[in-house]
Amino acid sequence: MNMKMAKIEVGALLLVVLGLGIRGLRADDKAPAVGTPAPDFTLNSQESKPVSLHDFKGKWVVLYFYPKDFTSGCTVEAHNFQRDLAQYEQKHAVIVGVSVQDEDSHQKFCTKEGLSFKLLADTKTEVSAQYDSVMNFGVVKVSARHTFLIDPEGVVRKVYLDVKPQQHSEEVLAALTELQGGAAK
Repeated sequence: MNMKMAKIEVGALLLVVLGLGIRGLRADDKAPAVGTPAPDFTLNSQESKPVSLHDFKGKWVVLYFYPKDFTSGCTVEAHNFQRDLAQYEQKHAVIVGVSVQDEDSHQKFCTKEGLSFKLLADTKTEVSAQYDSVMNFGVVKVSARHTFLIDPEGVVRKVYLDVKPQQHSEEVLAALTELQGGAAK
């Protein structure tokens, strides 16, 4: 019984450490702050065409980083953004996803999951690092699940560092409505 209790305690401790320590896997906790200009970048989309943040000047941008194509949480998050895409468009907002997979992976993900917004390939993790959205697992790096809501002038207006994929799109839509003064703009 003591051995069984010890295993349970070690397992519980590991869960706590992992739960609290996931933030420690990120680069350096210097995500762009609310009220600061969003760092510009250019990455290739799933169509293998370059897309820059400044291409969206004059629109709201939901810039979301996610770990990996075809994984459960990432698929739920992408489906919910796709489901709500018309509402974002009514608010003059675009959805842009970023992860470390290449254009081919993003194209397959978009095709299989019916996604019509841009997914950008950050294969060198440079943009994810700019946004302090890299999780480093030794030899493997993935984008952390973070979202930045950027206004039409390119200023960060909301930062999400603790994203729950199931309800995230609704949270972002509510924030967008509030930031736009409660009306679709």
